[in-house]
This record gives sequence, structure tokens and C-alpha cells, in this order.
Amino acid sequence: MKNIALIFAGGTGSRLSGATTPKQFLVLSGKPIIIHTLEYFQLSPGIDSICVVCLESRIPQLKQLIKRFDISKVNIIVPGGATGMDSIFNGLKAIRESERDTKDILVLLHDGVRPLIDTDIIENVIECARENGNAVTVSGVVETIMTLGSDGRIADVVDRSSARRVRAPQAFFLEDLYSAHVRARKEGYLTPVDSATLMHHYGATLHPVEGPIENIKITTASDFYMARAILDARENSQIFGL
Repeated sequence: MKNIALIFAGGTGSRLSGATTPKQFLVLSGKPIIIHTLEYFQLSPGIDSICVVCLESRIPQLKQLIKRFDISKVNIIVPGGATGMDSIFNGLKAIRESERDTKDILVLLHDGVRPLIDTDIIENVIECARENGNAVTVSGVVETIMTLGSDGRIADVVDRSSARRVRAPQAFFLEDLYSAHVRARKEGYLTPVDSATLMHHYGATLHPVEGPIENIKITTASDFYMARAILDARENSQIFGL
């Protein structure tokens, strides 16, 4: 029985205006964003090992950072693919090839640019997935959510008490997720935005784990500055007891 983190660091940061460095390698509060993320999985007692999917041109840099910050649980680094789905599939294949027995391996999928997590979230996701077969981190919705009709006008108002933002980590058993990817590739279903969407498409009953609203993915410049402010607040609370 193993719990393996599959971390995606393959983005180019094209939506981060003005950035010349891929967003996962941008320095945030003294460390690259990817290191902030990896450190939580390194510290989590439930995680046995880590596989990172990375831009091929940045793999040497990632290896240097892993050594510098002593992220010893990373034992697989593989190049990303042309799409997010391809990158996930590359990671899943690498994990399957590295393990003799894959039937009881739980994979926790997480974005390298989603650093505002903690070990409690990781452990809660593992516990839920081991008990129910999968787990998806979610957070509450504080804004009013409306849907649009085909005419572009507002069609309905969603009850936000039952609405959730789907986030990460997301946990699935390796063979379940790998089989879904193989099927999707055969059927040409290549547009799901994440593993939860893929598994839901193929009939899985998903089990939510509530996480903090600040568990954002750093995609734009405003996300970067928001994450920096949150990390600063966390550090201040440790120093000043706020």
C-alpha cells in the first residue's frame, strides 16, 4: 500500500503577464513556487514518494532545486506532454513502470503552482480516498454563481450553499485513473480540465474533502500577489502569534 504524489510543473506561465520564467519557478517568499508545493508533500507522513512532471527544458533546474532544498521523496521526474492530459498520462505511466505491484497504489494529483496547502489537507485526502475510493479537495463559494443560456443571457442562479470550487489535491487509485486515461485516449475525449472531471465523465462517484478557500492555483499576476500576501500573513502569525 503506497501513497504517491503526482505533481505537475509543466506549464509555461503564458497567462502570467510579463513573466519570462515558467510560473512554477518564480520565487515567492524566498523560494520557487514548486518548492513551496513539494515541501508539503515531503513533510506529509502519508506520502511515500513523489513523481514530478516537468517542462523537459527545465528538468535540470528542477533537479538542482530538489537537491538544494532536500526534497528526498522525489524519485521520478518525467517530461510533460503537449497537453495537461498528456502530462498526467506520462506521470501515471512512469509510476506504473516503477512499481512491481500497482493494485493498491493511491495517486494524489496536485498542481505545482498550488502552494497554499498544508499537510492536514493531504492527510485528509488520503484518509477519504482510502475509505471511499477517491477524494477531491473542494472549497466553498462565497460569490453568487449564475449560469448562462444559449442566448448569452443569465439563465439560472445556482444555490451557492451546495456549490463548490473543485481544487487539488485529488486522489484516485492508480489503476482506476490510468484505465480512464487509456479509455479517454481511445475515445478521443481529451478536453477534461482535471482528473475529477475525467473520472466523473466515466461514472465515478466523487467524494469531497473540504479545504481552505485560499488554496488557489497561481495562474495570473493577481494570483501571484494574492499568494504572496497569504504567505506573508502565515509567516507573521508564526512570528507574532496573530
